[in-house]
Amino acid sequence: MVTGARNGHERSVTARTVTISAAFGAAGALVGPAVAERLRLPFVDRAIPEVVASEIGCTLEEALAHDGRAERGLGRILAGAARLPNVSLSGMEVHLPNRDAVPPEEFTARTEAAIRRAAADGCVVLGRAAALVLRDRPGTLHVRLDGPRERRLVRAAAEMPPNWDASGPSGTPYREAERMLVDNDRARTAYVKHFYGADPADPRLYHLVIDTTRLPVPAAVDLVVAAAGAI
Repeated sequence: MVTGARNGHERSVTARTVTISAAFGAAGALVGPAVAERLRLPFVDRAIPEVVASEIGCTLEEALAHDGRAERGLGRILAGAARLPNVSLSGMEVHLPNRDAVPPEEFTARTEAAIRRAAADGCVVLGRAAALVLRDRPGTLHVRLDGPRERRLVRAAAEMPPNWDASGPSGTPYREAERMLVDNDRARTAYVKHFYGADPADPRLYHLVIDTTRLPVPAAVDLVVAAAGAI
């Protein structure tokens, strides 16, 4: 979806594509869409698995299970190849039917192709190792949102859904957020290392690294927009 900029000042931005890598609890889901709106570019997030699903002819559920940002499915994909423990969400495992029918590498290749097609017209991409997929593309700004683990955890706990049941197995929103943070950090790091041989937290992959546990979201958005105009 493309939304209009709040004013006309961003029209002079020269970077046609911005990739955003965000650690869990680092406000990627807030910063990404806001940057896209300011730059008047499409925001590419869950749209990519839909493209992958249509191209391969599988169900959207299967594509999401292979998606680099789908915590539950990623653990299953890498459990055999990387000998990682399964990554679950809320203690539930996900059954991936016919997992061997479409190799994980094919999903990755299709996702990369979808990212490159979107970047050809300009976009803001959240996640999916887009900084690595587009690392040699001119006019592309690569951004990392991160922060100290404890501060990310505090943010994540504060953002737990209001209807979350604190009497559940984890006992408190803080403990549930901590479990999700551990699972997400492990899964996303494993995905990037497995398919690209890199650490997503490596600052050398990015033009700009922002601690969004210290800076408010509007300030982070301003920094990204300014950097996009300077790249």
